Amino acid sequence: MTRQERWQNFADWPLFIASLLFLAAYAWDVLDQPSGAAESLADIVLWATWGLFVIDYVANLVLVESDKRWRWFYTHLIDLAVVALPMLRALRLLRLLTLLRVLDRVAGRAVRGSLAIYMGGASVLLIVVGALAVLDAERTDPAASIRTFGEALWWAFVTMTTVGYGDYSPVTATGQIIAVVLMLGGIALLGVVTGSIASWIVEKVSDADAEQAAATAGHIHQLEDKVDQLQAMLREVLERDAEQVRAAR
Repeated sequence: MTRQERWQNFADWPLFIASLLFLAAYAWDVLDQPSGAAESLADIVLWATWGLFVIDYVANLVLVESDKRWRWFYTHLIDLAVVALPMLRALRLLRLLTLLRVLDRVAGRAVRGSLAIYMGGASVLLIVVGALAVLDAERTDPAASIRTFGEALWWAFVTMTTVGYGDYSPVTATGQIIAVVLMLGGIALLGVVTGSIASWIVEKVSDADAEQAAATAGHIHQLEDKVDQLQAMLREVLERDAEQVRAAR
């Protein structure tokens, strides 16, 4: 196990908890719109979780093997954007990408054997995060049709399932970007489910073929045993007939 892998094993649960705290603070900020001391508390939580993400990014960059460092850097540009950009309100959505990544890494291992639980959890997370994000982006626009969390949840659900009834639709650029991300997320989840079902079918067919092959081999062995018995009986008959012929002479 490399140093980076040991760090990830150590940091997974702290990042998981930090991600949940970030989601709670973000939801509180969007739904309740706190002010004064409450707003300061929400900001402290958001800044603190951001700091943990920074530590995780720097640790991974330092601990990754030197010959793979540049490759890791180029394949984690989103993580770099999350930790390098200022914590502006519009850029908080990038933190949600980190949230999804961390929850995927931790929860994915915990329920790897249960596709239904994992897919259900990922779907609920995407819908809730998408609803919060689009509500945050849309409700201040005079032309927006999404103004409550219930409307945002309904919109996120129909968007992720690619149904798109059209009763609610984002009008801001940020909201439209969120819509694209949700659509891609829904398609990706459907692809995972389809691939898993296909893999399950292939596995069952392979098991059936293996059972059939084993049964066929068993029948062949039985036939071979019967042939051996018939050969032995025929040999005995021939020997007995030969003795009778010799005795008759």
